[in-house]
Amino acid sequence: MQLLTEGNEMTEIDREHPEYSRNKRTLQMYRDLYTGGQQFTHKAAHYLLRRQKEPLDVYSERLQRTFYQNYVGSSVEWYAATLFRRAPSLQLTGGIESGRRFLAEFADDCDRRGANTASFFQSCFADSLVTGASHILIDFPKSSAIPATRAEEDATGISRAYVVRYQAEDLVNWSIDERGDYEWVVLRQAIRRQPTIDSAEVADETYWFYYDRREYRTYRRTDIDGKPGPIQMISRGPHGMAHQHRVPLITLRVADGLWLLNKAAHLQLEHFNKSNALGWAITMGLFAMPVIYSDREWNQIVGESYYVQLGPQDKFGWAEPDGKVYTIAASNLETLKDEIYRVCYLSQASGESSGGHAQSAISKQLDFKITEEVLRAYAGTVKDCIRKVFTWVSEARQDGVAVSVSGLDEVDITDFGTELDAASKLLSLGIDSPTLKRQIFERLAFKYLSDARQEVKDQIAREVSAQLS
Repeated sequence: MQLLTEGNEMTEIDREHPEYSRNKRTLQMYRDLYTGGQQFTHKAAHYLLRRQKEPLDVYSERLQRTFYQNYVGSSVEWYAATLFRRAPSLQLTGGIESGRRFLAEFADDCDRRGANTASFFQSCFADSLVTGASHILIDFPKSSAIPATRAEEDATGISRAYVVRYQAEDLVNWSIDERGDYEWVVLRQAIRRQPTIDSAEVADETYWFYYDRREYRTYRRTDIDGKPGPIQMISRGPHGMAHQHRVPLITLRVADGLWLLNKAAHLQLEHFNKSNALGWAITMGLFAMPVIYSDREWNQIVGESYYVQLGPQDKFGWAEPDGKVYTIAASNLETLKDEIYRVCYLSQASGESSGGHAQSAISKQLDFKITEEVLRAYAGTVKDCIRKVFTWVSEARQDGVAVSVSGLDEVDITDFGTELDAASKLLSLGIDSPTLKRQIFERLAFKYLSDARQEVKDQIAREVSAQLS
């Protein structure tokens, strides 16, 4: 731990929150199980259990032959893809025209890297299913000059808000008040870079980003060839939400019961160890073991292109497993797979049969009803987060725009034709309500044009409203 002196203050910027220190290994395990592939196999020694008194050379060979069937990763991606199958729709009302125009542009490129609202929050949502939370920092471009007018702010790009996604592992220290709001946070990121193309040294740089309700501070430490350097503060100043007296970090957090990796990780680990044990046993079973029944001293070599000379009373044979344990193990692996999907609320994903009997259409539909309810719960959490981000951006810019979000809770199990038919029947009832008609038309238009730019959606909403006013 390194103490930094800032005026009369002593700062331990590299201190970790006790909760973070307690959970960081677990979060890394969840991340590895979700990612799978090469990242997981490179760390297989952390997860493949060594048998009691197993020789190291045998264990090393088993490590080299490990494989991983990633069921939790596919479950997370299925939820993320299904929830964002149609992009969320934003309704921007009130405030100044330039503010609504900016938020429409912000929705199409919210991170200054070309990511629209749907793709950015889909990544955040997937992260929250893996580690329980994903953090979204709202920032503004830094400038040494202080603009005199709002027009000058817009012209120089200082008012151009953007968001940055941080994983749960990046938030290393924090404090919250009695309402659950952040009082201050510390985010940490590590990068590896080569200073110049001719440099033989590789520098590991660690950055700490501190935010409280008034200002930000940035710290950096450079390690060269494994030797840590001093931590230095490289920038400091008020952040974009200092006027709102607010820490500019929003956390997308799922409930414990909907945190998929927290429910399925140990089942996935059990499946990994048993599937690799079965695979190893089957492989070893391909090489039968010779058994010699003899009272004489045995020193002959047995193998291909060798011979065996036996006495009149000697016996020779091969020992191999009868296969019963393999059948039991294979059955247990199927049970574990079904249980992984079940705790992820995806019972219908485990296959066409359950317990050896084909599932009926009604049974599948009932299974999916549970999944639909879970998707709606996720949709409510994500919509609240999107609305909060856009509202905070509007408040920081002082645009006065009211933001509402719709679309994700429709889950989209039925096709658009079914939705259109239901809307037609509702309109045919003859209910004389312009507000009802406007809501129906906007809902259908936004669902059909879910991939359209937010500016186009806003124009459609204005035209529908003008037509029915």
